[in-house]
Amino acid sequence: MSRIRYQQTTIPESDMQGASIETLALRAGQNRTPELEHSDAIYPTSSFIYGSAAQAAARFAGDEPGNIYSRFTNPTVQSFERRIAAMEGGERAVATSSGMSAILATCMALLQSGDHVVCSRGVFGTTNVLLQKYLGRFGVSTTFVRLTDEAEWQAAIRPETKMLFLETPSNPLCEVADMAFISDLARQQGAWFVVDNCFCTPILQRPLEHGADIIIHSATKYLDGQGRCVGGCVVGDDKTMEEVYGFLRSAGPTMSPFNAWVFLKGLETLPIRMRAHCENALALAEWLEQRPEVEEVFYAGLPSHPQHALAARQQSGFGGIVSFRVKGGRDEAWQLVDATRMISITANLGDVKTTVTHPATTTHGRLSPEDKEAAGITENLVRLSVGLESLDDLKTDLARGLDQLST
Repeated sequence: MSRIRYQQTTIPESDMQGASIETLALRAGQNRTPELEHSDAIYPTSSFIYGSAAQAAARFAGDEPGNIYSRFTNPTVQSFERRIAAMEGGERAVATSSGMSAILATCMALLQSGDHVVCSRGVFGTTNVLLQKYLGRFGVSTTFVRLTDEAEWQAAIRPETKMLFLETPSNPLCEVADMAFISDLARQQGAWFVVDNCFCTPILQRPLEHGADIIIHSATKYLDGQGRCVGGCVVGDDKTMEEVYGFLRSAGPTMSPFNAWVFLKGLETLPIRMRAHCENALALAEWLEQRPEVEEVFYAGLPSHPQHALAARQQSGFGGIVSFRVKGGRDEAWQLVDATRMISITANLGDVKTTVTHPATTTHGRLSPEDKEAAGITENLVRLSVGLESLDDLKTDLARGLDQLST
């Protein structure tokens, strides 16, 4: 059977210099094959072949660039890494199997026994457990402080402090840190300043521009945006990311090529999704603030939020997470959650579909009662990840539970 032969066409490499983040989200980092596909290619392979034994030796020794094994080199994963690094304004990114493995890889690469971490209390519950329980077993100690209390941050610094870690906005109370202050504190100490940018994404906030050294993402959330895959990434300068990459190569918390491809597709729509999330979330937060059954609403886009002005300076939007306390306790919070008929009861966030959860018994359920109290995780707290449904439909669904609480 004859084969169709065609002349190879050379396409000039795209010039992304000075491109907007909307363009970077669509085009940065693509690795076209000789087939000249318009979409990103998937490389579902565990290994790669070499032209000779000498080439294989050169690849493994690091003397020649190229793919070796998909645990730490895969073209689809590398495309995702290049794109998210470009969007965050970082030199390099390292993709991982989950957001938590991104935090683990960062800590294992940069910390050692005897080191000390200062971490904000308002972090994902599992981040607290990882630092306090598991890294603590290996001699890394952690002091937890209030995100917005500058005096607590300063008082927590020790000679052995090597990392300052926070989420801003925080999970789930949407508190906002003054990154410039924390950055100055880290510089004075010679410590790493690490920011989990999951809630804002690079569309709404770029922590490197505010003095952060390293950015963490759970790609599972907004970077995907449709709840399809689990993944994470770390972004920073090339030298630091080489250390994180070294841990990934040895320990193997690897992102799969298929998941990387899904995240690439998610990044293409991230700018328009984040703006829509912000619009719906602000309107819903304003509505909830007027409901008599609601005790307090936590959303940085509200003028009533204590860090509203700071968030407006650091962020280009206020995100899609809205938390609020109902009047009452766990029974009333659960009653509200259970009354919904459209909103999804799940702990995941960042989805185009709105989700609702009770943090005290889910995302932060493994914290001790003392740690929950210190972090403001009360029994009457409910967290919404506001999606892209009709705002009227979201209000109708939440009103089912709120109306019951008022009777």
